[in-house]
Formats: sequence, structure tokens, C-alpha cells
Amino acid sequence: MREYVVVLLTAGLVTFLATPVVRMAAIRLRMMAAPRERDVHVIPTPRGGGVAMYLGVAAAILVATRLPALQRTFEDSQTFAVLVAGGLICALGVLDDKFGLDALTKLTGQIAAAGVMVLLGVQLAFVFLPVADIGTLSLGPDIGVPLTILLTVLTVNALNFIDGLDGLAAGVSAVAALAFFAYSYNLGLVGYDEVASAPALITAVLAGACLGFLPHNFSPARIFMGDSGSMLVGLMLSAAAVTATGRVDPQSFDSAANLLPLALPLLVPIAVLSIPFIDLVLAVIRRSLRGQSPFSPDKMHLHHRLLAIGHSHRRAVLVMYFWAALLSFGAVALSITGGQAELLVAIGVLLVVGVVVVLSPRARRAAREARAADLAAQRRRSRADHPTARSLRAASTVPDRTDEPSPRAAGAGQGVR
Repeated sequence: MREYVVVLLTAGLVTFLATPVVRMAAIRLRMMAAPRERDVHVIPTPRGGGVAMYLGVAAAILVATRLPALQRTFEDSQTFAVLVAGGLICALGVLDDKFGLDALTKLTGQIAAAGVMVLLGVQLAFVFLPVADIGTLSLGPDIGVPLTILLTVLTVNALNFIDGLDGLAAGVSAVAALAFFAYSYNLGLVGYDEVASAPALITAVLAGACLGFLPHNFSPARIFMGDSGSMLVGLMLSAAAVTATGRVDPQSFDSAANLLPLALPLLVPIAVLSIPFIDLVLAVIRRSLRGQSPFSPDKMHLHHRLLAIGHSHRRAVLVMYFWAALLSFGAVALSITGGQAELLVAIGVLLVVGVVVVLSPRARRAAREARAADLAAQRRRSRADHPTARSLRAASTVPDRTDEPSPRAAGAGQGVR
């Protein structure tokens, strides 16, 4: 465990220190997110924070190669595959952050990066279907390869969809990565996998990168992760899901008499990624019913709905954190304990608390007022920081020599104002 803490802290520290440098470079390169009608930020903000996150990931993996206890994670090519494919998709995101690529070009690049990851060793091997006595399906390359690519592209776009509020994608991704780490590490402890495994390392590194980026990205954000960050996070979470659940046969679990533990290897990744996937599915359905492209933007995502019912920016983000943690860690806890009654009761109570917090009228009124105050303050800062406002302030400090009395007038005792 200590070695995983070391790589998590390494990823977090490198990301935290690299983000201000990346921010200055983004400003110089004019990689700025201008406010749009569907956006919630009111001033242009640099993007491209995914570059700093990738530097943190790469540094942490380099440190892991020097730790003897983690050497087993490099016996196969899965970690290397994630590093290479992550670099490719991060570069694609940088191009999109700078030039604004069209949807088809981005989709092609995502498929290519996912294909590279699969070719280098990350691939679904098993899928357990707890229906009709189907049991475990062993997937060959003809099914495993396209299924892995599809899962990766869906996860990448799901993370991209929820990247709409300051700190939302980074925080939800950190929660998901920590939940996947707990699940993967427990598989090693109980003997179904190695404690030093690729999925545990990938998720520990990703959690550290997200946590290191979050202080710069939480409201009010000084930099956005952009597509370079959201696509990198989506690819790594997909790789974690594949490597943590797709290579373990659920029917080898010692609680085969209980349907719940058998189904959990399939349900855990779904629960961990439930928030971004729910948002993705709702967006596709909503836009398809309107006759629009699934990639056409709108202002009806889950976080937009929280703002609409009165939650402030920060409160909406914290509510999304709560639901992501409840669903992901709840599923992992069920997988570890086998579904104890006490745990089910606790999860049920937290679900009720979450619903009350989201729908509380008093909370909505207070949050609406806080949201209005936040927007007013951001507008004032935006006007104060505008180049025109700065130039006017500078001009007001320069004395107007035309108003000075001439020596003759002064000597005559006239023209004094």
C-alpha cells in the first residue's frame, strides 16, 4: 500500500506544480475557452490542463518502475499501453483545445487511440452475464477488441460530457479512480489477482493526477482540463475497468452461491462510471428526440439541471461528488462485503439524504441567491480585468497637462482652479 501512496502523491505533486506552467503556455498560445451561451463561466479561461495531468501520470509511472514492490505491474504491457495511448489522446485533445476539431475528427482520433491501447495489450477477456444460465463468456479478439474500443470511446465521451462546471470532471474522476483502486486492491488481497497489478497502479496514478489538478480547477477555476484532460481521464478509467474486471472470471469467486457477488464484477464499473454514463445516455436520447446530432451542445446536462433548480456552482459540484462517491464506493463495498444487510441500510439512508439535499426547497432558495451573487461577482471581476478598463484606469492616473495654468496666467493670479 505504501508504494501506491508514493505514486499517488508523485502524480499529484507533479500535476500541481506543472499546472501553472501549462496555464501560462495556454495563455500565450491563446488556448482560451471564451464564454458561450451554454457555459457557466463568464470570463475567458485557459484550457489544456490535461497536459499537466499527463506529465503527472508519466512521472508517477516512472517512479513506479523504480519501486521493487510494484515490479509485477510491468510484467505485461498494460501499463505501457495506457501510457502510450494516453499520450496520443492527450495530444488529440490539445489540438482540439487549440483549433476546435469537428466531432468526426475527434471520434476518429479516439478510436485510433483506443485501438493502440488494445493492440498493446489492454483487452476484455471475460464478461459475466448473470441471466439465463449464460455464465462467463470468454471473449476472443474478434469480440474483445471492438468491445474494448467501444467501451473506451463511450467512457471518453461520457467524461467529456460532464466537464461543464469548475472542478466537476476532475473531482468525479478522482472519486471513480479511488473506487476502482479499492476494488482492484481488494482483488489482490483476497487472491483473485496480484496486489501489485496494472489496474491498481493505473487508478492510483490517475487519482493522484486528478487531485493534483483540482486545486487549480475548483471554482473559480484558473484553468480548465479541456479535451486533453477529459479524454485522457476517460481512456484511463476505461483501461482500469477493463484490466480490473475483464481478466477475472467471476465464477472463480468463493461466493458463487450468491448471485450478487457474481454480478458485481459487471456492476462495479457501471456503478463507478454511473454519473457520466447517465448524463451521456440522457443527452443522446434528448438530442435524438429533437432530431439533433448526439454531439450537438445544449444546456440540459445533469449539472445544468442542478443549477436550474437553484444550487450554486460549488454546491452543484459537491452534490455530484456525493452521488458519484455513494454509487461507486457503495458498489465496491458491496463487492467486498458480499452485500451485508447493515451496508444496504446505510446506502439506503444515504440515498434518501442525497435526494433531500438535491430537492430541498430551502436549499434551492439559498443556493439560487448564492448563485446570483457568484455571477455578479464574476461579472464585476470580468469588467475590472478587461483591457479597456485597465487602460482607462491607467489614463486616469496620468495628469492632464492641458489643465495646468500657464506661467503667465499663474503669475497674474488668474486661471487657478
